[in-house]
Amino acid sequence: MAYYYLVSQLPNISTTEGKANLPLNGKSFIELAGRFISEDEKITLNGLSLVPPKELTSTGSVFLDTWYEKERNLRFALAQIRAQKMKKDSIPLPPGCTADIVNIARTAVGMDSPLSAEQFLFEYRIKLLDEIRPMDNFSIDAVYAYGLKLMLVERMRKFDVENGKASYHEIYDNILGDK
Repeated sequence: MAYYYLVSQLPNISTTEGKANLPLNGKSFIELAGRFISEDEKITLNGLSLVPPKELTSTGSVFLDTWYEKERNLRFALAQIRAQKMKKDSIPLPPGCTADIVNIARTAVGMDSPLSAEQFLFEYRIKLLDEIRPMDNFSIDAVYAYGLKLMLVERMRKFDVENGKASYHEIYDNILGDK
């Protein structure tokens, strides 16, 4: 119950509302949470990232350590499968990389559209967050889980088909020397 007043103020984050404005952005979330948490927790919260460290290090949170390990394993699996697809050498997978993570990576790499692959990985990550989310909804780990979910949704909402096509054509034309 130590974080009840903070968690009860956090608005619901919809993962399916398309480009609609979020009720809270990352900066506002950190500012709000900073009023209710300790200095050490602020450091951890400010250090939240969608990109886990390459080497496993303890954050002091079992939830975050689990999240970072699974995300790290997914990224290594994606890198290995992409390397194999291009017939390049790859580094071995970490010992904690399970068959389900490798299958998720294979499915994503096998998709025709990079946007579809990103959407697929987004849905996997949201589902994973829900699965490993702490049982205590009013814990610091629940605050960290909210922050990660917010970061995932903010990142996914930055993808735009038209901007992506325009950027692709600009890069492609520059490579061909047409501009």
